Parts: sequence; structure tokens; C-alpha cells
Amino acid sequence: MRRFIDRVIARLERGKALIRLSNLRRRMFANPPRTSGIERFMSYTVRITDGPNFFMQYKDEFVRRIYHFESARPNPLILDCGSNIGISILYFKHVYPQARIIGFEPDPVIFGILQENVSGNKLDSVTLINAALSAQSGTAAFSPDGSAGGHITDRNNLTVRVEQLSAYLNEPVDFLKLNIEGEELPVLLESASSGKLRNVREMVIEYHGWADGQQRLGAILELLDQQGFRYMIHDFDHETSSMTKPPFRFLKNKPWFCLVYACRVEDL
Repeated sequence: MRRFIDRVIARLERGKALIRLSNLRRRMFANPPRTSGIERFMSYTVRITDGPNFFMQYKDEFVRRIYHFESARPNPLILDCGSNIGISILYFKHVYPQARIIGFEPDPVIFGILQENVSGNKLDSVTLINAALSAQSGTAAFSPDGSAGGHITDRNNLTVRVEQLSAYLNEPVDFLKLNIEGEELPVLLESASSGKLRNVREMVIEYHGWADGQQRLGAILELLDQQGFRYMIHDFDHETSSMTKPPFRFLKNKPWFCLVYACRVEDL
């Protein structure tokens, strides 16, 4: 009964969100598009980097609910890898106010905005770490885009701290969000080799692929299978990911991406 009531409430909230989405789209994509500043939505006040990026995150995370999961406990442990300005953290706290969240964001400028958005909305039980994730801890060159993200690179644009995900998998993790711009496979391989990836109950990976880069999606899916996960693959809509829509083509230096949802077999 409780789950049925929760689903009804969720549908009502989603209807309201669709109305807000239409209004938000008009404002964020005005001519010229909305740039940095303060934005208010629902009960939150956030500082944004640019209008289109904020709109995409709100649409995908609050309306499409790409990171939604059903927790067996009221205070789930969530690892938010690639927190950006914190919209996903706000969503997790909206659904599970008692959630314990660890958020990772390597870009020092974006990290400052993330801290402001978490503290400004008085979110408790949230730990923020100014670091990237990869197979080895230490430091790495990082290429920020100043808005939606950035990635580890061989160009020495910016040096950032790097952590191993396995260091944070010492207890059961209810949900893992992995949006780390191409480092998905190295991070998962390291976590699996440590024996700790099996502590994750559910996850959503945002896979990033480049026309001239290594193809890693197959290896990720094989690893998930070996580690006892069942998976599904989902595409974004045209507005968020036009690269994966027909007519198909690869454009150099322009990534394509999709979502991989995985759940441990024993939790089905």
C-alpha cells in the first residue's frame, strides 16, 4: 500500500514538473540563452553555470527521473560521482531526505558552486569531495568545459586530485551514479578487482563515447555481467543527446552517450 501511495504522489509531482519544464525551457533558451546566476525551482535556490545546462539536468533528473531508485531503507547511501552543480544531489534529497550522499566533482570552479548549492539549501548528511575518479589515486590533468563537465586528458590544462572509487565501497551502497566523462570502465575495473563493486546494489552509468576514442561499452556490460548485475540500456531524448538519433553519424570530438542501469541479481 505504501508503495502504491508513493507512486500516486510521484505521478502528481511529475505532472506539476512537466508544467514547470515547459516554462523553464522558454526562459533558459531565450535569445540570448540564460547565463550564470541564481535560479529557483520547487523549494530550492541554486546557482547555475548556464541556462541550457541547468535545463537539461532538471529535465533529465527531476522530470525523466534518470537516477530514480527504490530504496529498502529511509537513509540510503548514495555515491554521486560527477556531481556538477548538485542538481542530482537535490533530487536524491527530494526523494530521500535522510539519504547519506558522497558527491565527487573535480572542477574546482564548479565544485565551489556545488558547495554553495548544497549549503544554501541546508542539505545535511552530504559529503563533497573535490576530486575525479579513476583507476589510480593521485593527480591527473583535467580539461574542464566550465559548465556541464570535463574529463581527464593527456593535455595539462588543469591538475586535479584523483581518487579510487573502491575506497568508498567499504559498506553496502544503495545507489551509485557514475557520470565521469569516459573514466567509467577504469573505475569499474578497479572497483571489481578490489572485490568491492559487489557492495553496490543499483547503479546508473552515463556512458560516454567518442568517434576517435576507445570503444568501452561492451567491456562495461561484460564486467557488469561477471559481477552479478543485470543491466538495461536507455537512450536520452533528442534534446539531450542528438548524436544517437538517425540519421546516424560520428562527429570528431563530439561525444555520444547513453544510460546503463544495473541491479544486482539477488536484489531483483
